[in-house]
Amino acid sequence: MPSIRSLAVAALAATLLTACASTGATTRSAAAKSDAALQAALAGPQRSAEQKERDGERRPGASLAFWGLTPGASILEVQPGGGWWTQILAPYAARTGGRYTATAADLANPNLAPAARQGRERFAATYADAAVYGKVELVNWGPVAAPLPEGQYDFILLSRVIHGWMRQEGAVDRYFAQVARGLKKGGTVAVEQHRAAPGTKADGGESGYVTEQFVIDAAARAGLKLVAKSEINANPKDTRDHPFGVWTLPPTRATVPYGSGKPADPAFDRAKYDAIGESDRMTLRFTK
Repeated sequence: MPSIRSLAVAALAATLLTACASTGATTRSAAAKSDAALQAALAGPQRSAEQKERDGERRPGASLAFWGLTPGASILEVQPGGGWWTQILAPYAARTGGRYTATAADLANPNLAPAARQGRERFAATYADAAVYGKVELVNWGPVAAPLPEGQYDFILLSRVIHGWMRQEGAVDRYFAQVARGLKKGGTVAVEQHRAAPGTKADGGESGYVTEQFVIDAAARAGLKLVAKSEINANPKDTRDHPFGVWTLPPTRATVPYGSGKPADPAFDRAKYDAIGESDRMTLRFTK
């Protein structure tokens, strides 16, 4: 006949197994919800056919899985540009009870250019449909902007922005410090950046390519720790020696120097660069 002690141990074990099963079921449920919400965002009509065509080279689903985006996350996208990621992340946040914020032109800057102000207004108007994007919040960003709110974000995305920071003296450290300030403890900073070959001398962002070590060192100075690297967005065909920097490649497909204001050169032979596809890119995950 079992002793009282053995019965108690058995009961405790059964309780723990039930708790573990419940926890496992909850985790699987959250993962399924996340996957369904992400797939819906990727396939949604808010994304154009042209944007979806780029998924084969930009791999958003695999990248977000590597970075560990979770349902209900408070997301900050730094310098979203045309909104390629916005059209995925904002609907995802809306579907999972999260929060989406993007940096935008600093309205508190008395010297803000009218074009920058208009760009912010266009972005806000583009993503104003709450039924699709939820409530899209904007936060001031720029060389003299107030610090980001401290510890507000679970997930911060830096996609192809670091080479631009390199063009402004002191901006790399200033902006990484801002990102670290805004990140919650244990949160994720996701980096996708055109990747220079190891040991390449920094060129001030002129080529658009940056070494992984440059990014890792800059993040470390801000108190961010590298968690993992991925080759999800590697492109071994990218030789990085293009006449107009990374912008020679798709999707920009430049035929004149970037930012020169010169008209496109119709005689430029694009075949070689189109065959390469989009750039070789680092995919890094940091935490605080």
